[in-house]
Amino acid sequence: MSVTSAQARFLGIALNPGVTTGHMLTFYLSCYAAIMLATFVPQTQPFLLNEVLQLETSRQGVVSGNLNFWGEIVIILTVGIWGSLSDRIGRRWVTVLGFVLIAAGIFMYGVTRDLNGLLLARAIYSAGIAAISTMLITLMADYVTDSSRGKATGWLGVMNGLGAMTAALFLLRLPALYQGQGMDAEAAAWATYTTMAVVVIAIAAAMFFGLKRGVDERHEDSPPLLQQLREGMGEARRPVIALAYAASFVARGNLAVVGTFYTLWASIYGTTVLGMTSAEAVSKGGGLLAISYSASLLSAPVFGMLSDRLRRVSALALTLAIGAVGYSATYFVDSPFGLPAIICLVLIGMAEVGCIITSGVLIAEQAPNRLRGSVVGIFTLSGAVGILIASVVGGYLFDHWLYAGPFVFFGLIAALVCAWSLLLRLQPDAPLPEASGP
Repeated sequence: MSVTSAQARFLGIALNPGVTTGHMLTFYLSCYAAIMLATFVPQTQPFLLNEVLQLETSRQGVVSGNLNFWGEIVIILTVGIWGSLSDRIGRRWVTVLGFVLIAAGIFMYGVTRDLNGLLLARAIYSAGIAAISTMLITLMADYVTDSSRGKATGWLGVMNGLGAMTAALFLLRLPALYQGQGMDAEAAAWATYTTMAVVVIAIAAAMFFGLKRGVDERHEDSPPLLQQLREGMGEARRPVIALAYAASFVARGNLAVVGTFYTLWASIYGTTVLGMTSAEAVSKGGGLLAISYSASLLSAPVFGMLSDRLRRVSALALTLAIGAVGYSATYFVDSPFGLPAIICLVLIGMAEVGCIITSGVLIAEQAPNRLRGSVVGIFTLSGAVGILIASVVGGYLFDHWLYAGPFVFFGLIAALVCAWSLLLRLQPDAPLPEASGP
């Protein structure tokens, strides 16, 4: 009897028929690589803007925000295409293509010398990120039984945390490493991004050989997109669903603020105040970001347990309160490298993962079965809007007010959503939608 003819398992996770240990190892490699690459590009961008394109510091916030904005627009426009394409040609081919596009975008980052080229590179890279993000969700559904989704998602979170820490601790040091070997800024940029493009091509090859072949049969009928939007927005009449949408806005916006503006702040402060090169400042900032990601990694299981032991709205309120304090306190921080900044980063790291976990559990609890896809779609769209707002408003505040402005802005939003959740917490428990699950 083959290993897949019975109920195969991987790390205690029950697998669907035909799925092997090799498929799961490759899947978790894709989880690790996806977050590593999603953080690498925006966090090395300040080095490119400052030392290669030599963009004046007064414009770097808005430019970084605009690159994020248009990158997110590409993601929103292409996720549906990737999902449909994977039903026709298979998950493996879409995953491989996604990593190839990411490699192409990263390589273009290393050779472009103007903002238009950088925007094109970001668009290609974002299309690849959209493909991988879509496939992670789809592969999870294809590979893992319903009864093991929670455990499988927990391991996915661990791989995400390790990927983000790899980017912060090692990949952000590449420009400084190459400059230390005698390269100028342009040569160091080319070497950094070319090295990563080669790594991503190797990952694409691993996906080709390691993921399950063939096209999975899907027999689920999806309502038209406009119908899903109407149904999902209609459910926002229920206060708890509306709260979950707002929490998704905060959770995804948090990621955009830290990923885009912290290393930019570190780069500008390091070069203008401490006399560092931009590569050195980005490298130093990466070390502190690793502390934030460590806080996320260590606190994720705690927030998962709290989501099961407390009322879901109460658990969400707690994470929003932590985020409000961590983000808002940056108003009083002068240096992105000092102890006060480290304390804020720890709180921010806890709040990021906590808000993602608690808002996800809340929407899973409250979404009616018959409208689950529509509600989750609007929940995801709210997160995308959070990234767009964080990018545009955060970029303006960074250039025209404070370097900590994007953080303070999202701290205030988190405080408002926290107050809303506390008001709902005081109300009696509403009955759950039909058969929506615990």
